[in-house]
Amino acid sequence: MPLQDHLPPLNREFVAHFGEMGSKWGINRTVGQIYALLYISPQALNADDIAETLEFSRSNVSMGLKELQAWRLVRLRHQPGDRREYFEAPADVWEIFRVLAEERRRREVEPTLSMLRTALLDTPTTDAERHAQARMREMHDLIDRLMTWFDDVQKLAPETAMQLMGMGTTVTRVLEFKDRLTGKSPARKTPPKDPLDHAA
Repeated sequence: MPLQDHLPPLNREFVAHFGEMGSKWGINRTVGQIYALLYISPQALNADDIAETLEFSRSNVSMGLKELQAWRLVRLRHQPGDRREYFEAPADVWEIFRVLAEERRRREVEPTLSMLRTALLDTPTTDAERHAQARMREMHDLIDRLMTWFDDVQKLAPETAMQLMGMGTTVTRVLEFKDRLTGKSPARKTPPKDPLDHAA
């Protein structure tokens, strides 16, 4: 039975998109579609359910689930009277983002920071090395500050973190309004769309 007969159109579109985007996120199409299916599923699914719905081989589904478990993006569940393993995605979107960000940091950011720290301990002997080390220090300091900020955000409650992210738009609008008042930027030619524009 083709995929379109297993899923309604909206669900099918979401699953297909995650498969297409998988290569851009460093995962393959199969893993992307498995995760998307689990994310929108109202109940936990076993490997047979996933294989039938997506028309994947059982072995591909097993490998995909192992990769998602390694990323901590799916959870294993057992159901009473059923020996099969069931899988589900975390219900909290903030938790999914936090786990994904932590894993990408561990796999991609921390090795770079480690290399930069080692390079900054070396004593440069030429102008070219001194210039390179100065540039490396700038990169190290920026990444280190971003990671410190990320650690602080991770400690916040999801509601507080969402409010913090929403402040970015508010701050930007306040700065734009201030610039218009001081003549640092031209006023918009289009009709205002928010209270700050009316205030100008």
